[in-house]
Amino acid sequence: MKTGIFAVIALTLAAMMAQADEGKLSIELNKFETGEAGGCRAFFLFRNQTGNSFEEFEMSLAILDGDGVIDRLLSIDAAPLPVQRTVLKLFEIPDIDCSDISEVLLHDLPACKPQNENPVDCFPLLALDSKTTANLAQ
Repeated sequence: MKTGIFAVIALTLAAMMAQADEGKLSIELNKFETGEAGGCRAFFLFRNQTGNSFEEFEMSLAILDGDGVIDRLLSIDAAPLPVQRTVLKLFEIPDIDCSDISEVLLHDLPACKPQNENPVDCFPLLALDSKTTANLAQ
């Protein structure tokens, strides 16, 4: 009897976790590596569970150094982002060692436009995560 109750609870929790990711555009700062010309190469994974493909998706990022001070602003274009797909995008962050980056702040989305629709405010759709030593925040 107890085993059955625990199984039902586990299945319910798993279903709730899956629903929490539905409708989200997950952005994961997956890894850093030293770039060919110095600087830092950032690997981002975009998981689009929103139900819409995005033909425009531009992020404005603030790169914070080891002391938490803004080192630079960086604008990156991550489009296109197809629906129900995971997309890998690489971006170069020049003139800074990866170990000197403490945080990447997503402070603006200058362009966010679903395929064949008007631009939208994508901030409510976002779920951010980082597997690097640097935090990815908004």
